[in-house]
Amino acid sequence: MNVAIVGAGPAGLYLAILLRKLDRGVDVRVLERNAPDATFGFGVVFSEETLGALRDADPETHLEITDTFARWDRIDIRYQGRELSSRGHSFSAIARKRLLEILQQRCRELSVALEFGVEVADLPGADLVVGADGANSLVRRFCDFGTKVQVEGSKYVWFGTDHVFDAFTFAFRETEHGLFNAHAYPYDERMSTFIVECPETVCRAAGLDEMEEQESLAFCEQLFANELRGRELFSNRSLWLDFPKITNQTWHDGNVVLLGDAVHTAHFSIGSGTKLAMEDSIALAAALARRRWDLNAAFVDYELERAPYVERTQQAASESAAYFGRIASYSHLEPIQFAFNLLTRSGRITHATLGVRDPQFTRALDSWLGGRPVSPPPAFSPFELRGVRFENRFELVESSVAVTPDGRTSAEEISRPEGKLLLRLMHAGRRGATQPRRLGVDLPLPDGWPVVAPTKRPYGPFGAIPGKPDEAAVLDAFVAAASEARAEVLEIDMAHGYLLGSYLSRLTNDEDDRLRFPLRVLEAVRAAWAGPLAVRLSVTDWHPRGNSVEEGIAIARAMREAGADLIHVEAGQTVHDDRPEYRRGFLTALSDRVRNEASVPTIVGGYLTTLDEANTIVGAGRADLVLLDLPETQVERPLKASAQLLGELRA
Repeated sequence: MNVAIVGAGPAGLYLAILLRKLDRGVDVRVLERNAPDATFGFGVVFSEETLGALRDADPETHLEITDTFARWDRIDIRYQGRELSSRGHSFSAIARKRLLEILQQRCRELSVALEFGVEVADLPGADLVVGADGANSLVRRFCDFGTKVQVEGSKYVWFGTDHVFDAFTFAFRETEHGLFNAHAYPYDERMSTFIVECPETVCRAAGLDEMEEQESLAFCEQLFANELRGRELFSNRSLWLDFPKITNQTWHDGNVVLLGDAVHTAHFSIGSGTKLAMEDSIALAAALARRRWDLNAAFVDYELERAPYVERTQQAASESAAYFGRIASYSHLEPIQFAFNLLTRSGRITHATLGVRDPQFTRALDSWLGGRPVSPPPAFSPFELRGVRFENRFELVESSVAVTPDGRTSAEEISRPEGKLLLRLMHAGRRGATQPRRLGVDLPLPDGWPVVAPTKRPYGPFGAIPGKPDEAAVLDAFVAAASEARAEVLEIDMAHGYLLGSYLSRLTNDEDDRLRFPLRVLEAVRAAWAGPLAVRLSVTDWHPRGNSVEEGIAIARAMREAGADLIHVEAGQTVHDDRPEYRRGFLTALSDRVRNEASVPTIVGGYLTTLDEANTIVGAGRADLVLLDLPETQVERPLKASAQLLGELRA
C-alpha cells in the first residue's frame, strides 16, 4: 500500500505515524509546501480526553508531548475592572512549533518520508491520498466533496507574547470604537498565545482594517497593556482575519480522504482545532486497520464515527463565535452573571458540571441571585414582575383561551390547569377550524367555521382560504377577554402563524407596517390589564424569506416599548413549510438574544427537561422564567423541595 499525505501539520504527521505503526510494509510519504520549521500560530491546547486518546494511540509521542506541556486549571475573566476566576477546567498547551518537531522526529524514527518545499500541482499518484493540508486545502479542490465555507464570528488577530499567563484569560476593553476582547493562555515557560477579537464594525471604526501589521500590533499592545504587564506582543503574519467555518457533504471521494481543517473547522474560541484534527487521524487509522485496508469501507466507518461528533463540536463552536460577536450586548450584566454566561456559552458547561468543578463559583452565583449568603440554585430564586412574586422560575403553567368562537384552533375544550397560571389569549386565524392535534396537525374540519388572516393565503395545502378579519371586533374581543381574565400572567399570542403572528411576517402580510394591528391590540390589552403582560412571539420564521432573528429582536423591542413586560420566546410555524431546527433547548439561544439585546425579560421552553437546564439558563441571564417539560411527579418533587429549603433558609 502506497500512501501520500498532503500537509505536514499535526493531523498529517500523526496519521503518518499511526499508519507506519499499523503496518511497516506501508509506504508513507508526507508532502508539505513549507519548510519544516515554518508554522503559523503560537500555542495548541489539548483536553484531558484528547490526551487519553493520544496515549492509547502512540505512547511514545504522548510522552514527548506531555513532557513539554504548560498546564493550568483556572479561567480568569477580566471585566469592568474586576477579575473573576473559575477553577477545575484542566487545560494543557504546547508550542505549535515544538509539537511539529516532536511529530516530525517520530515520523523519521518510523521511516516516514518527509518531503518539504513541495508544491502539489495535482493529486499525488498513490493508492491512498490524504488531504491534511488545512482550511485552504488544495486536495479539496481536485475532488467533489460538497465543500461549504461560511464566515462566522468577529474579526480576529493572533499574536504571541512573552508575558506568561497563569490561567486561560478572557479580557474585555471598552473603547470609543466599541468593545474588544482578548483570549490568552500560556503554552510553555516563556510564551503565551494572545488573540484579539472585535466585531467588524468596531475593527473598521478603529481603522485596523487599514493599518500595517506593526501598527495593528502596537494598537493592541497599548489597548491591553494592563494584561501584558509591560511585555511585548509578537507577530507571525498576524493580520486581521475572518474565521472560515468549513463543512463538507462527504469526507472522501474515490481513493482520496480529508481530515483536520481540510474537512472541518471549529472556531478558535473553544480551542478544538488541533484536537479534532489529531482525533481524525486516530479514527482513520483505526478504520483502515479494522477494514484491512479496504479503502471504501474504512472511509465510511471513519466518517460515520467522526461526523456526528464533529457536527456537535462545530455547533458549539458556532454558538461560541456568535456569542463573542455580540458580546457588547451583555455589558449590562453583573460581573458574576457575565462570567457564568461566558463559561456556559457553548453548552458544554452547565450549572451542575461547574458545581462539580468549582463549587465556590456556583455558590457565589446562587448567593447573588438568591439575595442571601446561602441560597438555592438559580431556578429556585425568587422573581417579581409587576407586583406578582414567583418563588421559583419554573412554577408557571400554561393554558390558552380563544377570544372568539371562530378564533379556536379546534372544537375541543381546554381544561384549566392548577398552579400559577400563564393565561394565553389567542385567535387562531388561518390555523383555526382544524381537527384535534391527536389526529394530525392542521387538518381542517370537514364542516369548519370561516377563518381569517391578513392575506388570502391558506396555512397549508389543505387549509381553508381565509377571509379578511374584522379588526375592530378582534381588538374588542381581546380587551374583553383581558378584562375578565383570572391569572398571574396574561399572554397575547403573536406566534406560530396564528392571527396576530400572521400580521408580523412578510410571508403572511403584504402591509408595509406589519406591527400596526398587533401593537394596537397590545396597547389596548395593556390598558385593560394591570398585571404582568407577556407576548408570545416567533422570533424567527425559520424561512429564507421570512423574519430573521434580528428582525424578531426588533419586534420584541417594539413590544416592550408598547407595554409588554415579558416576551415568551418561540420560533417558526409562521408557514407550514418552514425549516425548523428542533433539538433540546433550541429556543434558549434566541431567548438569550431577545433578553439581552431587546432589554426585556423573557420566558422560554423548547424541550427543556432538567432542572440543570433551568439553573443554567436563569443563572446565565438567558431567560427569567422557564417552562420545563417534566412529568407531573418530577414537577411536584422540586416544588416541595424548594418550599422546604426556603423555609429552612428563612428559619
